[in-house]
Amino acid sequence: MRRLALSALLLASTALGAEANTFRWANDGDVNSMDPYARNETFLLSFMANIYEPLIRRDRNLRIEPALAVRWENPNPTTWRFHIRPNVRFSDGTPLTGDDVVFSIERARAQGSNIQAYFASVAEVRLVDPMTVDVITRQPNPIFLEEITNFGIMSRAWATAHNAARTADLTQRQENYATRNAMGTGPFRLELREPDRRTVLVPNPGWWDRPEHNLTRVEFNVIANDATRVAALLSGEVDMIYTVPPQDTDRLSRAPGIRIHQMPELRTIFLGFDQLREELLKSDVRGRNPFRDLRVRQAFDLAIDREAIVRTVMRGQARPTGLMIGPGINGWTEAADRVTRPDLARARALLAEAGYPSGFGVTMDCPNDRYVNDEAICTAVAAMLARIGIRVNVNAQTRARYFAEILGPGYNTSFYLLGWTPATYDAHNALFNLMASRQGARGLFNVGGWSNPEFDELVDRIAVETNPAERQAMIDRAMRIHAEQVGHLPLHQQTVVWAARQNVTLQQQADNVFPLRFVRIGQ
Repeated sequence: MRRLALSALLLASTALGAEANTFRWANDGDVNSMDPYARNETFLLSFMANIYEPLIRRDRNLRIEPALAVRWENPNPTTWRFHIRPNVRFSDGTPLTGDDVVFSIERARAQGSNIQAYFASVAEVRLVDPMTVDVITRQPNPIFLEEITNFGIMSRAWATAHNAARTADLTQRQENYATRNAMGTGPFRLELREPDRRTVLVPNPGWWDRPEHNLTRVEFNVIANDATRVAALLSGEVDMIYTVPPQDTDRLSRAPGIRIHQMPELRTIFLGFDQLREELLKSDVRGRNPFRDLRVRQAFDLAIDREAIVRTVMRGQARPTGLMIGPGINGWTEAADRVTRPDLARARALLAEAGYPSGFGVTMDCPNDRYVNDEAICTAVAAMLARIGIRVNVNAQTRARYFAEILGPGYNTSFYLLGWTPATYDAHNALFNLMASRQGARGLFNVGGWSNPEFDELVDRIAVETNPAERQAMIDRAMRIHAEQVGHLPLHQQTVVWAARQNVTLQQQADNVFPLRFVRIGQ
């Protein structure tokens, strides 16, 4: 009986220990797909990086370091040679080889993938030997390594066996096996997937690296309501919330046992207009597109009070901006970052000159679970534009529906809000993805289709320029062209605010990436 009692006690202690190392966290929106190429979005890429690993990753200080590539070199200016780390296995036990790397790059470049821009400069991928891969670019690409730090490697055998050799296109609401299942080389593996509710990860016992975490189970919960999410943290139902409502930050900072983690984010929140169609899809203007008139775009710019949005909507947890990039991004300069001051009289005059003395109506597409206070920002913008006669209908949707609509093949929007973090921490990433003319992988996220030939030429030259001073001059010129033409309306760089229980140690980063491999729970 004593032995039975002791065994029961040991089992109970083990169970309690395991429970103590279960990390529960929550966000207002879901990951949407388990496919690491399904969407070029920070939250999806961040979550899936716990399962799928890149050739090169970023350390705690965002410096690049070896991951699945143990080393690399440039045999010539247009070739990157990667030596694959030996003795790495996928979580199903199959070994990682160079063929998996070649397959993954080909899959990432193919139809359905939303990360094609990572490999826009790539002409060819070659398997040199079973553990060596050459990536050949069309021209020298000095930032190629920075471009692929979010690119996770998949298993050719696993994807092929489950008919997932191509990425299911989320913008077309497609699905395949990789949408709800995952199998990588990373520190965690997928145990349970309940879309829009809960996703469970467990440690990968065969991970090649030394774990810094002490987690035995990770439960990610979708809690859309702000008040409910905050209450879950305060009650101990979850250990951490990834999206903290600005209005609750002070309250949580004073709550016993709770710690606020806060720092400036590299993401820029901005507005865009459809400037391609002859007639807007979602407007009461017929036979023409008001956004193709520079004066209309200038009027919108002058009507929006960015300082007021930061002060009232963001509760001071943002930085007003006049650029599509912010501090911390290579190429940003304080001199170029000039925030437009509101001038309603001038805005009304410009609308009248453009032929809209009474304004016009337009629908504004907006997510309600992606960025900090995203729907509230759109509502505030609508109220500001109403002062110059613009009648805005805010169409706020969950991120899954929102991105499918605005990023689908038709770019079905007239006026929209979006956010962007340059994954390379370099201006070229934003210039190429958000502002350059749409052509193949270039301008894939230029939803409104703004286009300028001189700007495009500068973007191409910036991509290959190695002289820092000359490159900066070209970035400055490109930014001036974009600002003068009001290609988009940058609003602010938001602040990263997380909240966690005090017994949780984690690594917060300026790109808002949340690596679970650095999370520890104290006893």
